[in-house]
Amino acid sequence: MFENLQEKLSKVFRSLTGQGRLTERNINEAVRQVKLSLLEADVNFKVVKEFIDSVKAKALGEEVLKSFTPDQQFIKIVRDELINIMGKSSASLNLKHHPSVIMLVGLQGSGKTTTAAKLANYLRKSGRNVLLVAADVYRPAAIDQLEKLGKSIQINVFVGDKKNPVKIVREALEYAKNSQYNVVVLDTAGRLHIDEEMMNELEQIKQMSNPDEILMVVDAMIGQDAVNSATEFNKRLDLTGFIVTKMDGDARGGVILSISHITGKPVKFIGVGEKIDAFEQFYPDRVAARILGMGDVLTLIEKAERELDKEKMETMGKKMLQAEFTLEDFQEQLKEMKKLGPLSSLIEMLPGAPKVDLENSEKQLKRTEAIINSMTPEERRNPKILNASRKIRIAKGSGTTVQEVNKLLKSYEEMKELMKKMKHGKLKLPFKI
Repeated sequence: MFENLQEKLSKVFRSLTGQGRLTERNINEAVRQVKLSLLEADVNFKVVKEFIDSVKAKALGEEVLKSFTPDQQFIKIVRDELINIMGKSSASLNLKHHPSVIMLVGLQGSGKTTTAAKLANYLRKSGRNVLLVAADVYRPAAIDQLEKLGKSIQINVFVGDKKNPVKIVREALEYAKNSQYNVVVLDTAGRLHIDEEMMNELEQIKQMSNPDEILMVVDAMIGQDAVNSATEFNKRLDLTGFIVTKMDGDARGGVILSISHITGKPVKFIGVGEKIDAFEQFYPDRVAARILGMGDVLTLIEKAERELDKEKMETMGKKMLQAEFTLEDFQEQLKEMKKLGPLSSLIEMLPGAPKVDLENSEKQLKRTEAIINSMTPEERRNPKILNASRKIRIAKGSGTTVQEVNKLLKSYEEMKELMKKMKHGKLKLPFKI
Protein backbone atom coordinates (compact mmCIF):
# COMPACT_ATOMS: atom_id res chain seq x y z
CA MET A 1 0.00 0.00 0.00
CA PHE A 2 1.44 3.41 -1.08
CA GLU A 3 4.91 1.92 -1.72
CA ASN A 4 5.66 4.12 -4.77
CA LEU A 5 4.38 7.34 -3.19
CA GLN A 6 6.14 6.58 0.09
CA GLU A 7 9.45 6.01 -1.68
CA LYS A 8 9.23 9.22 -3.73
CA LEU A 9 8.21 11.42 -0.79
CA SER A 10 11.03 9.96 1.32
CA LYS A 11 13.52 11.13 -1.32
CA VAL A 12 12.03 14.64 -1.19
CA PHE A 13 12.34 14.81 2.60
CA ARG A 14 15.91 13.43 2.55
CA SER A 15 16.90 16.17 0.13
CA LEU A 16 15.90 18.77 2.77
CA THR A 17 17.69 17.07 5.66
CA GLY A 18 20.92 18.71 6.71
CA GLN A 19 20.34 21.85 4.65
CA GLY A 20 20.31 24.11 7.69
CA ARG A 21 17.85 26.89 7.03
CA LEU A 22 15.51 26.46 4.09
CA THR A 23 15.30 28.98 1.31
CA GLU A 24 12.45 29.79 -1.04
CA ARG A 25 14.40 27.99 -3.76
CA ASN A 26 14.72 24.79 -1.67
CA ILE A 27 11.03 24.81 -0.84
CA ASN A 28 9.97 25.43 -4.45
CA GLU A 29 12.02 22.43 -5.59
CA ALA A 30 10.65 20.22 -2.77
CA VAL A 31 7.07 21.26 -3.58
CA ARG A 32 7.65 20.52 -7.28
CA GLN A 33 8.87 17.02 -6.43
CA VAL A 34 5.89 16.41 -4.13
CA LYS A 35 3.57 17.52 -6.94
CA LEU A 36 5.15 15.08 -9.40
CA SER A 37 4.99 12.28 -6.82
CA LEU A 38 1.25 12.83 -6.28
CA LEU A 39 0.49 12.98 -10.00
CA GLU A 40 2.43 9.75 -10.58
CA ALA A 41 0.38 8.20 -7.75
CA ASP A 42 -2.72 8.94 -9.88
CA VAL A 43 -4.09 11.62 -7.55
CA ASN A 44 -6.72 13.82 -9.22
CA PHE A 45 -5.11 16.93 -10.80
CA LYS A 46 -7.54 19.34 -9.09
CA VAL A 47 -6.74 17.78 -5.71
CA VAL A 48 -2.99 17.98 -6.39
CA LYS A 49 -3.23 21.68 -7.29
CA GLU A 50 -5.15 22.58 -4.13
CA PHE A 51 -2.82 20.43 -2.01
CA ILE A 52 0.36 21.98 -3.47
CA ASP A 53 -0.93 25.57 -3.21
CA SER A 54 -1.70 25.04 0.48
CA VAL A 55 1.62 23.28 1.26
CA LYS A 56 3.63 25.97 -0.54
CA ALA A 57 1.85 28.85 1.23
CA LYS A 58 2.50 27.31 4.65
CA ALA A 59 6.06 26.18 3.84
CA LEU A 60 7.07 29.70 2.80
CA GLY A 61 5.87 31.08 6.12
CA GLU A 62 8.40 32.48 8.58
CA GLU A 63 7.86 29.61 11.04
CA VAL A 64 9.41 27.14 8.59
CA LEU A 65 12.03 29.39 7.00
CA LYS A 66 13.45 30.31 10.42
CA SER A 67 13.07 26.86 11.97
CA PHE A 68 16.12 24.89 13.17
CA THR A 69 14.44 21.70 11.89
CA PRO A 70 13.03 22.85 8.55
CA ASP A 71 12.77 19.32 7.12
CA GLN A 72 10.62 18.20 10.06
CA GLN A 73 8.45 21.30 9.74
CA PHE A 74 7.97 20.59 6.03
CA ILE A 75 7.03 16.95 6.72
CA LYS A 76 4.48 18.14 9.31
CA ILE A 77 2.91 20.49 6.77
CA VAL A 78 2.65 17.70 4.17
CA ARG A 79 1.19 15.33 6.78
CA ASP A 80 -1.43 17.88 7.91
CA GLU A 81 -2.47 18.57 4.32
CA LEU A 82 -2.71 14.84 3.51
CA ILE A 83 -5.05 14.42 6.49
CA ASN A 84 -7.04 17.45 5.33
CA ILE A 85 -7.67 16.16 1.79
CA MET A 86 -8.60 12.68 3.06
CA GLY A 87 -11.32 14.01 5.32
CA LYS A 88 -9.63 15.31 8.51
CA SER A 89 -11.12 12.72 10.88
CA SER A 90 -12.54 9.20 10.87
CA ALA A 91 -16.22 8.92 9.93
CA SER A 92 -18.18 6.17 11.69
CA LEU A 93 -21.40 4.54 10.51
CA ASN A 94 -24.59 6.41 11.33
CA LEU A 95 -27.07 3.63 12.18
CA LYS A 96 -30.20 5.14 13.71
CA HIS A 97 -33.11 2.93 12.58
CA HIS A 98 -34.18 -0.52 13.77
CA PRO A 99 -33.25 -2.39 11.74
CA SER A 100 -30.60 -0.10 10.26
CA VAL A 101 -30.06 -0.49 6.52
CA ILE A 102 -26.69 -0.21 4.77
CA MET A 103 -26.98 -0.12 0.98
CA LEU A 104 -23.82 -1.04 -0.95
CA VAL A 105 -23.53 0.27 -4.51
CA GLY A 106 -20.80 0.37 -7.16
CA LEU A 107 -19.61 -0.87 -10.50
CA GLN A 108 -19.19 -4.56 -11.29
CA GLY A 109 -15.77 -5.89 -10.35
CA SER A 110 -15.20 -3.50 -7.44
CA GLY A 111 -15.45 -6.32 -4.89
CA LYS A 112 -18.93 -5.36 -3.67
CA THR A 113 -20.19 -8.84 -2.75
CA THR A 114 -17.03 -9.73 -0.82
CA THR A 115 -17.15 -6.32 0.85
CA ALA A 116 -20.75 -6.94 1.93
CA ALA A 117 -19.59 -10.06 3.78
CA LYS A 118 -16.56 -8.27 5.24
CA LEU A 119 -18.74 -5.43 6.52
CA ALA A 120 -21.29 -7.88 7.97
CA ASN A 121 -18.47 -9.75 9.73
CA TYR A 122 -17.05 -6.46 11.08
CA LEU A 123 -20.48 -5.43 12.43
CA ARG A 124 -21.14 -8.87 13.93
CA LYS A 125 -17.84 -8.63 15.85
CA SER A 126 -19.04 -5.35 17.34
CA GLY A 127 -22.16 -7.07 18.69
CA ARG A 128 -24.69 -6.46 15.90
CA ASN A 129 -27.14 -9.07 14.61
CA VAL A 130 -26.65 -8.76 10.83
CA LEU A 131 -28.66 -9.98 7.84
CA LEU A 132 -27.07 -10.04 4.38
CA VAL A 133 -29.39 -9.49 1.41
CA ALA A 134 -28.54 -10.85 -2.06
CA ALA A 135 -30.09 -8.20 -4.31
CA ASP A 136 -27.72 -8.64 -7.27
CA VAL A 137 -29.79 -10.79 -9.64
CA TYR A 138 -27.82 -9.94 -12.81
CA ARG A 139 -24.24 -11.06 -12.25
CA PRO A 140 -23.93 -14.84 -12.69
CA ALA A 141 -23.17 -16.59 -9.38
CA ALA A 142 -23.40 -13.36 -7.31
CA ILE A 143 -26.11 -14.87 -5.08
CA ASP A 144 -24.21 -18.16 -4.70
CA GLN A 145 -21.06 -16.24 -3.83
CA LEU A 146 -22.81 -14.26 -1.08
CA GLU A 147 -24.43 -17.41 0.32
CA LYS A 148 -21.03 -19.15 0.52
CA LEU A 149 -19.45 -16.13 2.17
CA GLY A 150 -22.35 -15.85 4.62
CA LYS A 151 -22.02 -19.52 5.53
CA SER A 152 -18.27 -19.16 6.11
CA ILE A 153 -18.84 -16.39 8.69
CA GLN A 154 -22.12 -17.83 10.04
CA ILE A 155 -24.28 -14.89 8.94
CA ASN A 156 -27.68 -15.50 7.34
CA VAL A 157 -28.27 -14.45 3.73
CA PHE A 158 -31.74 -13.51 2.48
CA VAL A 159 -32.23 -14.56 -1.15
CA GLY A 160 -35.92 -14.17 -2.03
CA ASP A 161 -37.17 -14.92 -5.55
CA LYS A 162 -33.76 -14.25 -7.20
CA LYS A 163 -35.51 -12.17 -9.89
CA ASN A 164 -36.77 -8.80 -8.69
CA PRO A 165 -34.23 -6.75 -6.63
CA VAL A 166 -36.81 -4.27 -5.29
CA LYS A 167 -39.12 -7.10 -4.18
CA ILE A 168 -36.19 -8.99 -2.61
CA VAL A 169 -35.20 -5.95 -0.54
CA ARG A 170 -38.80 -5.26 0.54
CA GLU A 171 -39.30 -8.84 1.72
CA ALA A 172 -35.86 -8.90 3.37
CA LEU A 173 -36.67 -5.81 5.45
CA GLU A 174 -39.95 -7.34 6.59
CA TYR A 175 -38.14 -10.55 7.50
CA ALA A 176 -35.43 -8.60 9.39
CA LYS A 177 -38.05 -6.75 11.48
CA ASN A 178 -39.82 -9.96 12.43
CA SER A 179 -36.59 -11.83 13.18
CA GLN A 180 -34.91 -9.26 15.45
CA TYR A 181 -32.04 -8.32 13.13
CA ASN A 182 -30.69 -4.85 13.91
CA VAL A 183 -28.58 -4.30 10.75
CA VAL A 184 -29.39 -5.22 7.14
CA VAL A 185 -26.61 -5.08 4.51
CA LEU A 186 -27.86 -4.86 0.91
CA ASP A 187 -25.60 -6.21 -1.85
CA THR A 188 -27.05 -4.44 -4.89
CA ALA A 189 -26.21 -5.07 -8.55
CA GLY A 190 -23.33 -3.42 -10.35
CA ARG A 191 -22.72 -2.87 -14.04
CA LEU A 192 -19.61 -2.62 -16.18
CA HIS A 193 -20.48 1.06 -16.62
CA ILE A 194 -23.08 3.52 -15.29
CA ASP A 195 -26.39 3.37 -17.17
CA GLU A 196 -29.88 4.79 -16.68
CA GLU A 197 -31.50 1.42 -15.96
CA MET A 198 -29.00 0.69 -13.20
CA MET A 199 -29.45 4.09 -11.55
CA ASN A 200 -33.26 3.92 -11.72
CA GLU A 201 -33.22 0.57 -9.97
CA LEU A 202 -30.88 1.82 -7.23
CA GLU A 203 -33.06 4.92 -6.74
CA GLN A 204 -36.12 2.65 -6.31
CA ILE A 205 -34.32 0.54 -3.70
CA LYS A 206 -33.19 3.68 -1.89
CA GLN A 207 -36.70 5.15 -1.83
CA MET A 208 -38.26 1.92 -0.62
CA SER A 209 -35.62 0.93 2.02
CA ASN A 210 -34.77 4.41 3.39
CA PRO A 211 -31.16 3.35 4.13
CA ASP A 212 -29.15 4.80 7.00
CA GLU A 213 -26.00 4.51 4.88
CA ILE A 214 -25.41 4.39 1.12
CA LEU A 215 -21.80 3.33 0.68
CA MET A 216 -20.14 3.11 -2.70
CA VAL A 217 -17.58 0.30 -3.03
CA VAL A 218 -14.63 1.58 -5.08
CA ASP A 219 -11.73 -0.41 -6.54
CA ALA A 220 -8.47 1.38 -5.64
CA MET A 221 -6.73 -0.05 -8.69
CA ILE A 222 -8.79 1.71 -11.38
CA GLY A 223 -7.44 5.17 -10.59
CA GLN A 224 -9.12 8.30 -11.97
CA ASP A 225 -12.08 6.35 -13.40
CA ALA A 226 -13.07 5.59 -9.80
CA VAL A 227 -13.31 9.31 -9.01
CA ASN A 228 -15.45 9.94 -12.11
CA SER A 229 -17.93 7.12 -11.32
CA ALA A 230 -18.03 8.15 -7.65
CA THR A 231 -19.04 11.67 -8.68
CA GLU A 232 -21.89 10.30 -10.81
CA PHE A 233 -23.13 7.90 -8.11
CA ASN A 234 -23.04 10.69 -5.53
CA LYS A 235 -25.02 13.00 -7.83
CA ARG A 236 -27.81 10.42 -8.28
CA LEU A 237 -27.91 8.71 -4.87
CA ASP A 238 -26.43 11.24 -2.42
CA LEU A 239 -23.89 8.81 -0.99
CA THR A 240 -22.99 8.83 2.70
CA GLY A 241 -19.48 7.51 2.11
CA PHE A 242 -17.10 5.07 0.45
CA ILE A 243 -15.43 1.74 1.03
CA VAL A 244 -12.19 1.52 -0.95
CA THR A 245 -11.18 -2.06 -1.79
CA LYS A 246 -7.97 -3.74 -2.99
CA MET A 247 -5.75 -1.25 -1.18
CA ASP A 248 -3.19 -4.03 -0.75
CA GLY A 249 -2.92 -4.39 -4.53
CA ASP A 250 -2.39 -0.70 -5.35
CA ALA A 251 1.12 0.65 -4.77
CA ARG A 252 0.07 4.20 -5.77
CA GLY A 253 -2.90 5.19 -3.58
CA GLY A 254 -4.31 7.98 -5.74
CA VAL A 255 -7.98 7.05 -5.22
CA ILE A 256 -7.84 7.32 -1.44
CA LEU A 257 -6.25 10.78 -1.76
CA SER A 258 -8.83 12.06 -4.25
CA ILE A 259 -12.26 10.60 -3.74
CA SER A 260 -13.32 12.28 -0.50
CA HIS A 261 -11.99 15.70 -1.47
CA ILE A 262 -13.74 15.64 -4.86
CA THR A 263 -17.15 14.40 -3.64
CA GLY A 264 -17.22 15.83 -0.13
CA LYS A 265 -18.16 12.38 1.23
CA PRO A 266 -15.88 10.42 3.59
CA VAL A 267 -14.07 7.13 3.08
CA LYS A 268 -15.38 4.99 5.97
CA PHE A 269 -13.60 1.65 5.44
CA ILE A 270 -10.79 0.13 3.41
CA GLY A 271 -10.25 -3.44 2.22
CA VAL A 272 -6.62 -4.45 2.79
CA GLY A 273 -6.53 -8.09 1.66
CA GLU A 274 -8.49 -11.06 0.39
CA LYS A 275 -9.33 -12.58 3.78
CA ILE A 276 -12.74 -11.84 5.28
CA ASP A 277 -11.22 -9.94 8.22
CA ALA A 278 -8.86 -7.85 6.04
CA PHE A 279 -11.13 -4.87 6.56
CA GLU A 280 -10.36 -1.68 8.52
CA GLN A 281 -12.07 1.51 9.56
CA PHE A 282 -10.48 4.42 7.70
CA TYR A 283 -8.48 6.93 9.74
CA PRO A 284 -7.00 9.80 7.64
CA ASP A 285 -4.26 10.55 10.19
CA ARG A 286 -3.13 6.91 10.32
CA VAL A 287 -3.10 6.56 6.54
CA ALA A 288 -1.13 9.82 6.23
CA ALA A 289 1.43 8.37 8.66
CA ARG A 290 1.72 5.22 6.52
CA ILE A 291 2.21 7.28 3.36
CA LEU A 292 5.04 9.18 5.06
CA GLY A 293 6.68 5.98 6.33
CA MET A 294 5.81 6.72 9.96
CA GLY A 295 3.95 3.45 10.48
CA ASP A 296 0.56 2.88 12.07
CA VAL A 297 1.10 1.40 15.52
CA LEU A 298 -2.45 2.18 16.72
CA THR A 299 -4.05 0.02 14.02
CA LEU A 300 -1.53 -2.75 14.72
CA ILE A 301 -2.38 -2.68 18.46
CA GLU A 302 -6.13 -2.70 17.76
CA LYS A 303 -5.72 -5.59 15.33
CA ALA A 304 -3.68 -7.55 17.88
CA GLU A 305 -6.21 -6.92 20.66
CA ARG A 306 -9.06 -7.99 18.37
CA GLU A 307 -7.48 -11.06 16.77
CA LEU A 308 -4.95 -12.57 19.18
CA ASP A 309 -5.72 -14.87 22.10
CA LYS A 310 -4.43 -12.73 24.98
CA GLU A 311 -4.18 -15.62 27.43
CA LYS A 312 -2.22 -17.75 24.96
CA MET A 313 0.22 -14.95 24.17
CA GLU A 314 0.83 -14.21 27.87
CA THR A 315 1.50 -17.90 28.57
CA MET A 316 3.93 -18.08 25.65
CA GLY A 317 5.66 -14.89 26.81
CA LYS A 318 6.21 -16.34 30.29
CA LYS A 319 7.53 -19.60 28.82
CA MET A 320 9.98 -17.69 26.62
CA LEU A 321 11.29 -15.63 29.53
CA GLN A 322 11.70 -18.83 31.57
CA ALA A 323 13.46 -20.48 28.58
CA GLU A 324 10.86 -23.26 28.72
CA PHE A 325 9.19 -22.79 25.35
CA THR A 326 9.11 -25.67 22.87
CA LEU A 327 8.68 -25.94 19.12
CA GLU A 328 5.04 -26.76 19.90
CA ASP A 329 4.75 -23.31 21.51
CA PHE A 330 6.45 -21.79 18.47
CA GLN A 331 3.89 -23.54 16.24
CA GLU A 332 1.05 -21.99 18.29
CA GLN A 333 2.73 -18.59 18.06
CA LEU A 334 2.90 -18.81 14.27
CA LYS A 335 -0.83 -19.69 14.15
CA GLU A 336 -1.66 -16.66 16.28
CA MET A 337 0.51 -14.29 14.22
CA LYS A 338 -1.14 -15.45 10.98
CA LYS A 339 -4.40 -14.00 12.32
CA LEU A 340 -2.88 -10.52 11.91
CA GLY A 341 -2.58 -10.93 8.14
CA PRO A 342 0.32 -10.90 5.66
CA LEU A 343 3.79 -9.97 6.90
CA SER A 344 3.86 -7.07 4.42
CA SER A 345 0.84 -5.39 6.03
CA LEU A 346 2.40 -5.74 9.50
CA ILE A 347 5.79 -4.38 8.43
CA GLU A 348 4.31 -1.19 6.96
CA MET A 349 2.59 -0.44 10.29
CA LEU A 350 5.94 -0.29 12.10
CA PRO A 351 7.54 3.18 12.12
CA GLY A 352 10.97 3.25 10.49
CA ALA A 353 10.76 -0.43 9.56
CA PRO A 354 13.76 -1.46 7.41
CA LYS A 355 13.31 -2.54 3.82
CA VAL A 356 13.18 -6.32 3.74
CA ASP A 357 12.59 -8.92 1.07
CA LEU A 358 8.98 -9.55 2.09
CA GLU A 359 8.30 -12.17 -0.56
CA ASN A 360 11.19 -14.34 0.62
CA SER A 361 10.35 -13.66 4.28
CA GLU A 362 6.79 -14.89 3.72
CA LYS A 363 8.09 -18.00 1.96
CA GLN A 364 10.56 -18.69 4.78
CA LEU A 365 7.80 -18.43 7.40
CA LYS A 366 5.69 -20.92 5.45
CA ARG A 367 8.65 -23.32 5.18
CA THR A 368 9.33 -22.98 8.92
CA GLU A 369 5.69 -23.76 9.67
CA ALA A 370 5.77 -26.75 7.28
CA ILE A 371 8.86 -28.16 9.05
CA ILE A 372 7.28 -27.89 12.50
CA ASN A 373 3.98 -29.34 11.24
CA SER A 374 5.87 -32.36 9.87
CA MET A 375 7.19 -33.21 13.34
CA THR A 376 5.35 -35.46 15.78
CA PRO A 377 4.05 -33.83 19.03
CA GLU A 378 6.84 -35.62 20.91
CA GLU A 379 9.49 -34.20 18.55
CA ARG A 380 8.12 -30.67 18.95
CA ARG A 381 8.22 -30.94 22.73
CA ASN A 382 11.70 -32.51 22.80
CA PRO A 383 13.78 -31.67 19.68
CA LYS A 384 16.81 -33.45 21.17
CA ILE A 385 15.39 -36.79 19.99
CA LEU A 386 15.68 -35.66 16.35
CA ASN A 387 18.30 -37.98 14.86
CA ALA A 388 19.34 -38.19 11.20
CA SER A 389 16.50 -40.50 10.06
CA ARG A 390 13.85 -38.35 11.77
CA LYS A 391 15.25 -35.21 10.14
CA ILE A 392 15.16 -36.88 6.70
CA ARG A 393 11.50 -37.82 7.29
CA ILE A 394 10.62 -34.26 8.41
CA ALA A 395 12.41 -32.72 5.40
CA LYS A 396 10.51 -34.98 2.98
CA GLY A 397 7.19 -34.35 4.72
CA SER A 398 7.64 -30.55 4.62
CA GLY A 399 9.08 -30.31 1.11
CA THR A 400 12.32 -28.83 2.49
CA THR A 401 15.88 -30.05 3.03
CA VAL A 402 17.70 -31.53 6.03
CA GLN A 403 19.86 -28.39 6.02
CA GLU A 404 16.77 -26.23 6.50
CA VAL A 405 15.58 -28.48 9.33
CA ASN A 406 19.00 -28.15 11.00
CA LYS A 407 18.96 -24.37 10.51
CA LEU A 408 15.59 -24.09 12.26
CA LEU A 409 16.77 -26.27 15.17
CA LYS A 410 19.94 -24.18 15.50
CA SER A 411 17.92 -20.94 15.60
CA TYR A 412 15.63 -22.47 18.21
CA GLU A 413 18.57 -23.48 20.44
CA GLU A 414 20.18 -20.05 20.06
CA MET A 415 16.90 -18.40 21.11
CA LYS A 416 16.66 -20.65 24.18
CA GLU A 417 20.25 -19.83 25.12
CA LEU A 418 19.56 -16.12 24.76
CA MET A 419 16.48 -16.42 27.01
CA LYS A 420 18.51 -18.28 29.66
CA LYS A 421 21.11 -15.51 29.71
CA MET A 422 18.38 -12.89 30.07
CA LYS A 423 16.73 -14.89 32.87
CA HIS A 424 19.98 -15.13 34.88
CA GLY A 425 21.03 -11.56 34.17
CA LYS A 426 24.14 -12.58 32.24
CA LEU A 427 23.17 -10.73 29.10
CA LYS A 428 23.97 -7.00 29.10
CA LEU A 429 21.66 -5.07 26.82
CA PRO A 430 22.27 -1.54 25.49
CA PHE A 431 18.75 -0.63 26.63
CA LYS A 432 16.36 -1.29 29.51
CA ILE A 433 13.55 -3.84 29.24
